[in-house]
Amino acid sequence: MKRKYHYQINEREVEREYTYIPVRYIIAVLITAFEVLAVIGIVVALCYYVPYFYLAAWATEIFCVIRIIASDDNPDYKVPWLLFVLIVPIAGFMLYFMFYSRTLQKKYRKRLTELKRFSYHQDDSRLFSKLREENSVAAAQAKMLCNISEGHLFSDTAQEYFSLGEEMHQRMLSDLETAEKFIYMEYFIIEEGKFWNSILDILKQKAKNGVEVKVLYDDIGCMATLPGDYHKNLKTYGIEATPFSRLRGNADSEFNNRSHRKIMVIDGKIGYTGGVNIADEYINEIEKYGHWKDTGIRLEGKAVWELTRLFLIDFGINVKKLPNMRNDWYPETDVAESGYMVPFGDGPNPIYKRRVGKSVIQNMLCGATKYAWMTSPYLIIDNDLCTDLENASLRGVDVRIMVPHIPDKKLVFSMTQSFYPRLMEAGVRIYEYEPGFIHAKSYLVDDEYAMIGTINLDYRSLVHHFENGVWMYQCEAIKALKADMEDTLKKCIEVSSDMLKTNLLQRFIRSVVRIFAPML
Repeated sequence: MKRKYHYQINEREVEREYTYIPVRYIIAVLITAFEVLAVIGIVVALCYYVPYFYLAAWATEIFCVIRIIASDDNPDYKVPWLLFVLIVPIAGFMLYFMFYSRTLQKKYRKRLTELKRFSYHQDDSRLFSKLREENSVAAAQAKMLCNISEGHLFSDTAQEYFSLGEEMHQRMLSDLETAEKFIYMEYFIIEEGKFWNSILDILKQKAKNGVEVKVLYDDIGCMATLPGDYHKNLKTYGIEATPFSRLRGNADSEFNNRSHRKIMVIDGKIGYTGGVNIADEYINEIEKYGHWKDTGIRLEGKAVWELTRLFLIDFGINVKKLPNMRNDWYPETDVAESGYMVPFGDGPNPIYKRRVGKSVIQNMLCGATKYAWMTSPYLIIDNDLCTDLENASLRGVDVRIMVPHIPDKKLVFSMTQSFYPRLMEAGVRIYEYEPGFIHAKSYLVDDEYAMIGTINLDYRSLVHHFENGVWMYQCEAIKALKADMEDTLKKCIEVSSDMLKTNLLQRFIRSVVRIFAPML
């Protein structure tokens, strides 16, 4: 099953053909569907043919309802499952048992204990004391983040902010050329084209020269961009690669627990993250939804240790044999730079018991006194986050959210627009990026705090995916982020009340989809 499309490279038209629904994925989906239907069919048959078995099914349904209501989960997540269990006989509670849990699969949990020995050790109590003397609120935010993400507070790490993917691309190439020991890459999407091929050429040469090269890409994220056995292709170049959470057709949470992370680590000294995936639209080499606006950040210093640790955990839970230990994973660096930062990860239980990314955004909003600006390709959030945005605006904080004007998914964009009226009524200002699609995930508060990473304002990022980001206080990159946001706002259309009009059908569709948004 092939699809062709054309794009421009240096005024030259190029034709590309790729498999857009690989057979392996179709088989995995069919196996999952078969498992679900078989389990439900067996229970239905037992209810029909075995005397009084329906009483057991009825009791199980009541048990599920009580368990959902009594759970500590967000009410927004409980509502759609309650509807399923109550409205859909038998199938509702069977789907609940199979898909409700958002914890990591057993095969991954077994590896976590082993992978802990890959972590670094750092006593940052002295740094916290210093930050507490400068700003107790910032110290409290950093402490909470370190506690829930098992991360650390860092200083003396240089930062370089990128306002576009193409700027980041060129810097990545120059840094990759300097690699002497190892290169680690983890991305949600990798697609063959100018961006990836320019990186791959360097990776091949570095691997040939003895540099350890590891690549991790999400199996579903790359479903339409890479062959199903692409990791085998990379192995022929001396590159150790594996897909993240390979889709096998299990009736569980494997569809949800994807790696949305974007990490590149070079020799443990230089690290990259942000919203930029390795595909040509991210550097505006091809145009899909108008101009593609994205952001990223380069770190140089000890804070890169955390990016290394996150990669090693993700890689380690997806390979049969654990990587060989290296003594140079966490090198000492000599960098003098102002500011404090906490690189962090987010994901499902048991790695993260709390919603890390959401907590960071909420803390920044609650501490804001002047302004809180943010960019996200999607705006599909729960009541908690909505309330925090509203409260910040109602106490006089200038809250602005920038989203795309040209969407990549029309239904998702319609859901994003459904949140406009409530937020705008509280004074939140919504902007749409007129030139095209804004994919940046950047958060800025009061010229002092910022967070740049992979975390969108949607349920996928805030609940289901493996994500990562960098929280910063008084860092040099914050000035560049502020200037970029000011420039981006000039290219946006501010949403007015006149733009909120919808017909009855649109309101009905949005209402139904919003009910089930936490499950999507």
